[in-house]
Amino acid sequence: MSVAVGLQGVTKHFGDVVAVDNLDLDIHDGEFFSLLGPSGCGKTTTLRMVAGLELPTAGSVQIHGEEMGIRPPNKRPVNTVFQSYALFPHMDVARNVGFGLEMRKVDKAERENLVAWAINLVEMGGMAHRKPGQLSGGQQQRVALARALVNRPEVLLLDEPLGALDLKLRQQMQHELKELQREVGITFVYVTHDQEEAVTMSDRIGVMHDGRLLQVDTPETIYEHPTTRFVADFIGQTNFLEATVAAADEVVLANGDRLRLSTEHSGGTPVAVTVRPERLTVHGRGEAPGGTHRLDGVVDSVIYMGNAINYSISVDWMHLDVRCPATLAGDRKYVGDEVTVSFDPDHASVVIG
Repeated sequence: MSVAVGLQGVTKHFGDVVAVDNLDLDIHDGEFFSLLGPSGCGKTTTLRMVAGLELPTAGSVQIHGEEMGIRPPNKRPVNTVFQSYALFPHMDVARNVGFGLEMRKVDKAERENLVAWAINLVEMGGMAHRKPGQLSGGQQQRVALARALVNRPEVLLLDEPLGALDLKLRQQMQHELKELQREVGITFVYVTHDQEEAVTMSDRIGVMHDGRLLQVDTPETIYEHPTTRFVADFIGQTNFLEATVAAADEVVLANGDRLRLSTEHSGGTPVAVTVRPERLTVHGRGEAPGGTHRLDGVVDSVIYMGNAINYSISVDWMHLDVRCPATLAGDRKYVGDEVTVSFDPDHASVVIG
């Protein structure tokens, strides 16, 4: 696939603070790519360097192979949508959407056609003459998207654009944004701290921490097979079983159990085995099937969640969080029950850090 956005050795310093540290990243043409991480990890600074709102201290930013250098934002083939909609309150929807075209002296007939296309694209066709104050938050966000898309940018940059919306509307807009990206076919680069948001919408995710890019992959791979402890912990809930590498395909857990798991780390390296709560199964003591790894323990707590039951189970050197589908009462376990917890090694990963 061709590269829409290429970053090579990109570094950004703010005084003595290293906001982005030697970042290399290729974002594919037509991809919905999310930069995910906690506040202060460098994701927004990275986006602003692509937009031209910040210049790198070192490194190269390219868009479709063309070096951006010190090119100002209005000369780059990108548009940015921010969390604050920044709509002009005295202008109606149509004028807000067409403002950039007007500033570029686009012919009136062409401008009207493009504005109508963009407004219809975000399903605001019946509200072209309303002012921003007459719109809901979700509708204002759609207008901001239309204003960015009407210029037909090669890359659309989105900086926490749904952060001001309530949960239900945010979830609705996640679906709409993904469908919109498929329809227009351009590259979306999306910044968020919300793991669910990134997993729901993205073709690939880049997880950042302390200015560094820790892992880039599909949502499924990052969730199921994280490469570092931070990524495993940041993307959803998980269990960490402390271990030591015995060989390239074996680790020794803290209780002495040996587990067949491939790892690139050398023998003797302290690591952790990460297993998601929903990948663990609770059985009566000694009833776990063959082919799985088994740990004996006692149920400490049971929390009914409607469609699932969360168990906290104490094994001989740690606690395990287990999430099971809600089942018939006869299959449930209770506080104090002696149980065996099992998991398939294919659903476990070795992480470090």
